[in-house]
Amino acid sequence: MGGNKLLLDWNGESLVRRAARAAVAADRVLAVLGHEAERVRAELSGLPVEIVLNADHARGMGTSLRAGVHHAAAEGAGAVVIVLGDMPLVGPQTVAAVIDRYRRTRAPLVVSRYGGVAAPPTLYDRALFGDLLTVADDRGGRMVADRHRDRSEVVDWPAEALADLDTPAEYEAARAGALKDPGRKRGGA
Repeated sequence: MGGNKLLLDWNGESLVRRAARAAVAADRVLAVLGHEAERVRAELSGLPVEIVLNADHARGMGTSLRAGVHHAAAEGAGAVVIVLGDMPLVGPQTVAAVIDRYRRTRAPLVVSRYGGVAAPPTLYDRALFGDLLTVADDRGGRMVADRHRDRSEVVDWPAEALADLDTPAEYEAARAGALKDPGRKRGGA
């Protein structure tokens, strides 16, 4: 991306700040920081976010997942919602819809699906923390979600609401589309 993608601008704020604001629909927000942690922390200033530092971040995203889940488990969390900093179309309504589905159904897993593609935010009940803590360094929570798909609830969103920014071209295409939080469009199903 030519730099730290979490610090890229999205409609006047950094991607990481936007993701943290989306996550405030949860009871507590943990931001797992690694690369350029102090610069990213500065972007989160003034938000009700607890910082978890991941010294092993260079080994892969699984280390960040494990750091966040380990911290949440130690604090007695009943569930975690995984929100990624590079998905700018996920807003507070999206996260709230996932949490609401969990509260209504108590399913151990609530998956967001964008036109048939599963992607965060994803909620994992405490019963799945052990599985999350064994995720390989170079993996995310998808393997755990796939393993427990038969016990999951799904919140559907339109396919065009999925934007995962991994390349400069994806970033520019998403900015050109300037879509908003899919929760504002449909309210989730």
